[in-house]
Amino acid sequence: MHRSAMFVITAAFLAGCGTTPNTGTAATSTPVSGKISVFAAASLTDSFKALGSAFQSSHTGVTVQFNFAGTPTLVTQIEQGAPADVFASADTTNMDKLKRDGDTVGTPAIFAHNQLEIAIAAGNPKGITGLADLAKPGLAPTVPAGKYALQALTKAGVAVTPKSLETDVKSVVSKVELGEADAGIVYTTDVRAADGKVEGVPIPAADNVVATYPLVSVKGSANSVAAHAFIAYVLSATGQSMLESFGFLHA
Repeated sequence: MHRSAMFVITAAFLAGCGTTPNTGTAATSTPVSGKISVFAAASLTDSFKALGSAFQSSHTGVTVQFNFAGTPTLVTQIEQGAPADVFASADTTNMDKLKRDGDTVGTPAIFAHNQLEIAIAAGNPKGITGLADLAKPGLAPTVPAGKYALQALTKAGVAVTPKSLETDVKSVVSKVELGEADAGIVYTTDVRAADGKVEGVPIPAADNVVATYPLVSVKGSANSVAAHAFIAYVLSATGQSMLESFGFLHA
C-alpha cells in the first residue's frame, strides 16, 4: 500500500531571530555547592547532559538537574512559578519575553548558534533532496508551527500544509525515526544526535536560518552562585569546545 509522505516540524521554532549581547563571561573558580535546576531547549539535551557531567566533575559539591522541553514551554513553566536557576533558550525572542516580564537576572549571554536540516528516514525512501520536495503532490506533511522552519520555507518559496504540530525537535526526530513521518525540519545537531537512526538533507545557506542560543540566571534562583558558575562554564573555552563537538556553531 502506498503511504503518503508525512512531514514533521516543531513548535520550538516559533522563536524569532533577534539579537542579544554576549557577555563573554569566563569560567569561575569560586567554590560552589548545592543543586541547580537548568531549564534548557530540547535541542540541547545531549550537549547539556555532557556539560552538566563535566561541570559536576569540576565542581564536586554541585548537582545539576535538567528540564528539557520546547523553548516556549519552558518560558511558560518559569512564568508560572516552576523552580529554575538557569534558562537556556533556542532563540532570543522567548528569552527577551522572559527578561521583559522580569523573570531573569543580568544580561542573557549568547553561547551557541545552530542551523536547520531536513530529517529523513534512513535510506531516504521518499527521495527527498530539498525543501521543495516537501510540497510535492500527495504529501501529507506534519509541519512545525516553528518560526525558524517557516522562515526557511518562506525563503525557499515553499508552501507546506501541516499535518500536525510538534512541541520540540526531539518529538520530530522520534516521529521520523519511528516511521510516523517521512521528513521533518530540525536542527543539524538533532540529526547528528540521532546517530544514524535518521539521515539529514542539508538546507542551502540561502534558505537556511541561523538559530541563536542565549542563557541567563533566573530571578528567584535558590542557588544563584552555582547558577552563575554553570553559565560561566558553558561560556568558557571548555564549554564552547564541548558544544562544538556536538555540532553547534561557536557563539
